[in-house]
Amino acid sequence: MSGAAELKPLVKSLNSASTDEEIITILNTLKQQAKITEAILRESKAGLAVGKLRQHASKPVADLAKEIVRKWKTEVEREKQAAGGGTKAAANGKPPAAKKAASAQSASSAATPTTPVTPSASTSGSKLNETRSAKSDGIKIEYTGDKTRDKCAELIYDALVFDSGAPSELILTRAKEIEKTVLNDNGGTTAEYRAKIRSLYVNLKDKNNPGLRESVVSGDLAVSKFCRMSSKEMASEERKAADAKIAQENLFKTLGAEDVEAETDAFQCGRCKQRKCRYRQAQTRSADEPMTTFVTCTVCNNRWKFS
Repeated sequence: MSGAAELKPLVKSLNSASTDEEIITILNTLKQQAKITEAILRESKAGLAVGKLRQHASKPVADLAKEIVRKWKTEVEREKQAAGGGTKAAANGKPPAAKKAASAQSASSAATPTTPVTPSASTSGSKLNETRSAKSDGIKIEYTGDKTRDKCAELIYDALVFDSGAPSELILTRAKEIEKTVLNDNGGTTAEYRAKIRSLYVNLKDKNNPGLRESVVSGDLAVSKFCRMSSKEMASEERKAADAKIAQENLFKTLGAEDVEAETDAFQCGRCKQRKCRYRQAQTRSADEPMTTFVTCTVCNNRWKFS
C-alpha cells in the first residue's frame, strides 16, 4: 500500500479493534506493507492511532506499536534528509516561514515523534534534536498581555510538543485552550490557577505517558475534561495498575496484627488450587454495605478479597 487512501481503512479498523489479536494483526500489516512518508502519515493519521497503543495494557501490543513508531520515524527522517534537510535559519535566529511550514506538516501530526531542525543542526548537518519547544519552533506566546498567563500557556505548549511532530499551530491552539479553561475555572491568575497549571505541565511532560499528550493534541480528550482531571486520573495505565496494586497491599497491611484470622477450607486458592486458607473480615465501606472478606492462602501466600 502506497497512499493515505489505502491506509485510512486500516487506521479505522485499528481504532475500532476490540481484541489484542485483532490489533496485533492490523499492526503487523501496517509494519510490513505500509510505505510511509510524512504526507501519508499526516493525511491518514496512522501515527496517532499507532502512537496511542504504546501505552496499551497488553505488552505485545505496546512493544509492537513502539517498534512501528520508531520505524516510521526513521523513514520520515530519511525522507527529510534525502530532500536536503531544512533551510537555513534567518538572521534573527528564528526559523523562516518555509521551515515553520515544514514543521507544521510533521509526520507525527499523527503523534509520531519527529522534531524540527534547529539553525545549528541545519547548517552543520548534525542529526535532528530529540525534543521540541516553543523556542525551537520559533513560537512566541504573547496573546493576553498578561505575562503570567502567557508564560503558563508557553509551559503547556512545551509539555505538549516536546516529543511530538504535530503542527505548531495545533499545539498552540491546544495550549491556549487549556490556559483559558484553567483561568476560568479558578477565577483568574490565583494560587489555585498556578498550582493547576503546574500539575497539568508535570503530567503532560511525563515521558512515560505519551498517550495523555497524544489524546489532548488529537482532541480525543476534550480540553474541558482534561483541565479538571486529577493527577491520579491523568496517570498512565501502567501507573494506575501499579497504584491499584499498592493500594490493595496497603489495605491488607492496615488490618492490624491483633486481628484474628480464622483458618478454613471453604475457599479455594485460584493460584495453587489448594483449600488451606486464613481469612478475616472488616467493614471497609458504609455500615449498610456487606463486610469485606480478606483471604490468604497458607500454601502459596496468594491473597484476594471479596464482599
